[in-house]
Amino acid sequence: MQKPTYKELLDAGCHFGHLRKKWNPKMTPYIFMEHKGVHIIDLNHTSTMLERAAIAAKAMAKSGKKIMFVATKKQARDIVQKAAESVGMPFVTERWLGGMMTNFMTIRKSVKKMQNIQRMLVDTTLTSITKKERLTLSREHAKMSKQLGGIEQLNRLPSAIFIVDIHHEHLALAEAKKLNIKTLGMVDTNSDPTLVDFAIPSNDDASKAIAFITNYIAAAIQEGLDERKAMKGDETTEA
Repeated sequence: MQKPTYKELLDAGCHFGHLRKKWNPKMTPYIFMEHKGVHIIDLNHTSTMLERAAIAAKAMAKSGKKIMFVATKKQARDIVQKAAESVGMPFVTERWLGGMMTNFMTIRKSVKKMQNIQRMLVDTTLTSITKKERLTLSREHAKMSKQLGGIEQLNRLPSAIFIVDIHHEHLALAEAKKLNIKTLGMVDTNSDPTLVDFAIPSNDDASKAIAFITNYIAAAIQEGLDERKAMKGDETTEA
């Protein structure tokens, strides 16, 4: 895993912050300058802190822990879903349902209901369902799948969550903090970096910046998973 370069971060537009009037004073250490009323993020800090977050994510993946990806902003949804799916991690890219983690057992019940509906829909021997009922069930399943599909395989709480825009995803962040779940997050100049365990100072609005940071974290997770697999392979050989 190579440290992200200044040029890579610059090309991705990670340096563009918010307007000065929207800034959070706690981001001061990570602001390089102000240009035409817009804060410019110091990419040297971004590089160091992104690498630090990636090392943590890799270590978690290597030890078999789950990291949930969270991004409900329109421009981030597809990017984050693809990245999470590529490393087999859970994700939330639609609306964050209140209690997604603090009321996890109730959410699991909803997931089980969704899976039961799916089984009913694919069971061709089930003749007791009318066409109208089947249509209703299909609609209900589609709606539930949109909201819960990304966490269908999550049987226990994740060990960490990776958030794109901690300001926008304040509900997810609050639940994680309440449960002492580790947090990694893209933090723009309008947010408080002290709220996250592994803050990554970066533009969190541009899709190019979101993609670069998210894919870097996903690549680190993949490295961790590969090392875990190799380690298990060695154990089998020794046995």
